[in-house]
Amino acid sequence: MKNVITNTKKGFLMVTMFATLLSFANEAPFYFIKNNAKRTSISLNNVKEGNLLSIKDINGVVLFKESIQKSGIYTKGFDLTTLPDGQYLFELEKDVEIKTIPFSVKSAEVIFNKTAETTVFKPYLRAEKDMLYVNMLALNQEPLIVEIYFTDNSNYKLMHTEKIMDKQTIHKAFKLSGLHKGSYKVICYTHGKKFVKTFN
Repeated sequence: MKNVITNTKKGFLMVTMFATLLSFANEAPFYFIKNNAKRTSISLNNVKEGNLLSIKDINGVVLFKESIQKSGIYTKGFDLTTLPDGQYLFELEKDVEIKTIPFSVKSAEVIFNKTAETTVFKPYLRAEKDMLYVNMLALNQEPLIVEIYFTDNSNYKLMHTEKIMDKQTIHKAFKLSGLHKGSYKVICYTHGKKFVKTFN
């Protein structure tokens, strides 16, 4: 009887996992690109007002940056053929994630690399009373470095630093003693990116 229950649980788990995988496989792409000889048009689905769209080169230099003004579908045309030969990417920064669409330019030809697309989840920081809560989804167990600084209207002083590793879901709480006496600045590093938030 115990084996029957165990096998039934495994069966339910497998069905649930399979359904989840199917839902990801059937999920509509978040963008559509129309690439003509001189014009590349990009349409982004389900954007929100305040999301940021950037074009960056391989060194992270920002060549274009725009704050999206209207929620829904965003469409814009670019002449990417004028860029020097090299590797580039579109970067869409949303509330809790950053999506990248890599492309290359060679002899005025623009080629998009769908297999190199990435999604990075941003750390979510929340202060409640005298507690700081840090949450992040790290599907590939990417490390997260958290630095907490305090100021009483002079220079910020590092109060605590911690490196969180080998976790797919990060949930961490820190006590912010003395929050009523000054301000805290929290800096998080992950995926080669820096995220800063202040709390008063």
